Amino acid sequence: MRNGIAGIDHVIIGVRDLERARMGWTRLGFTLTPRGRHLGQGTANYCIMFPRNYLELLGFVARDDFAHRLEAFLQRREGAMSVAFAPAGSAEEAATSLAALDLHPSAPRALGRQLELPEGTVVPRFSLLTLPPEETPALDCFLCGHLTPELVRRPEWLVHPNGVTGLRSIHILVEETASLLPAYDRLFGMHEVTTTDAVASVRAGSNRLLFSTPDDFATMHPGIDLDPDFPLPGIAALELAIAQRDATADYLTQWQIAYDEMPGGSLAVPAKEANGTILFLTEA
Repeated sequence: MRNGIAGIDHVIIGVRDLERARMGWTRLGFTLTPRGRHLGQGTANYCIMFPRNYLELLGFVARDDFAHRLEAFLQRREGAMSVAFAPAGSAEEAATSLAALDLHPSAPRALGRQLELPEGTVVPRFSLLTLPPEETPALDCFLCGHLTPELVRRPEWLVHPNGVTGLRSIHILVEETASLLPAYDRLFGMHEVTTTDAVASVRAGSNRLLFSTPDDFATMHPGIDLDPDFPLPGIAALELAIAQRDATADYLTQWQIAYDEMPGGSLAVPAKEANGTILFLTEA
């Protein structure tokens, strides 16, 4: 991994009402962690953990300078807003690898959050670094190294009633794809970037970033209700792996959750059910 990136660590989903989002994603069939509060910041979260990656529902508990980006995003919409890549080693090692590619990573910075467990509060800790926006065009992202992984991956948090087992790919809508290719060729290597008439695909470990225009996205996913005013660029959909398609369909039907059956076999949960993000559920 010449860039020091192992894959996608998590996706941040910005929500206006954190407790309402918790109830909504629980209804969708996800097991959520207890609430976490970022130290020194006005944000809190609930996480949906999988063995190799996770989703983070992020909301306000107080307005402050650290929450400015979330506030600006939520003025436009709710939904998936940012991607955290997983470093192959430490954040410091990833920074060295990225700099060797003539990229410009920030110095790693520390982050902690209080996690409210029944037996008491613990403090998971992380090391973050960023790249300039022009080095990851059309994607708000950073690298997140876990310093205390044992605190955030308890076995009971990894099992979900809807059968979801992890994140597969992220669908990003853009005005056009051609101008993105040089930056992602440089970051991930030309062998990890492929293009068709409809989509530019970037492989990050076992995950993919899929960039397409709204028209091409609609062509690839017929029948999906896409907001005509969706702000570009932006993450429109997440593809999640499921263990058994029929079992997941039964769960969604039981809880009266709307979904569409896609030509390729995926189940598509509309954005209105998941805080503004379409969910494609695909049997692994």
